[in-house]
Amino acid sequence: MKTALSIAGSDCSGGAGIQADLKAFAAHGVFGTSAVTSVVAENTLRVIEYQDVRPDIIEKQIDAVFEDIPPDAVKIGMLSCREAMLAVAGKLREWKPQNIVVDPVMYAKNGTPLMEESAVDTLISEVVPLADLLTPNIPEAEKLTGLEITTQKDMEHAAKLIHAMGCRAVVVKGGHHMGEAVDILFDGSEFYRYPAARVDTKHTHGTGCTLSSAIAANLALGYSPSQAVGKAKKYINAAIAHAPGLGKGSGPTHHFYEMYKAYFGEGSKNAE
Repeated sequence: MKTALSIAGSDCSGGAGIQADLKAFAAHGVFGTSAVTSVVAENTLRVIEYQDVRPDIIEKQIDAVFEDIPPDAVKIGMLSCREAMLAVAGKLREWKPQNIVVDPVMYAKNGTPLMEESAVDTLISEVVPLADLLTPNIPEAEKLTGLEITTQKDMEHAAKLIHAMGCRAVVVKGGHHMGEAVDILFDGSEFYRYPAARVDTKHTHGTGCTLSSAIAANLALGYSPSQAVGKAKKYINAAIAHAPGLGKGSGPTHHFYEMYKAYFGEGSKNAE
């Protein structure tokens, strides 16, 4: 059985962060492990507060996983501060895993900052060069590059600039644009586009976490980066389209929709 490690913050409401990552891994038949970087008190309406885990505890969690259940892929999510970034980067250099997917989480769905402003430079210098694939959304890509991104050409330009920071490939996610949601992958030589019809829903909590962990799972399963992104995009689109409608705000997606549909049948209450 293939394995994957999520190094990220937690989400007590279950829709984002490590909880979303583990669900996405499981939905792909990949065994998930985790290293918690921050404990986040949040729900579908707001982020109440978060507390960072000590860097040495982050390091020990990573060691515990690698020495016993070494991952076939690693997904990195919320790293709120410089100290956490240095701890994670140091351990990744030590253990040298393959298939590192970095989701540069800077803001919660409601716009609450989840990364210290002063840590962005450390992200660029220490974490980005370790990534086999980076998955910024448009606000994150703007923060990383200093560009204003309003068109697909802007997304391509940003992808080239981010790739030059040292990652092997980058997906700039177009979900923040109006109209068709197009994600653009740049692998250093070619662009790949992944268009999808926009789903009219407010239930998009944890979509970035879920997409990046689905990409990591597909890389663990042996798919190429372009294939992994395509499969992950199809997965997240179905999860959004069939969101269970939970919460009073931006609710979670349905991480197991396709699995439940196959087991219980289309239209069953369990699948929906």
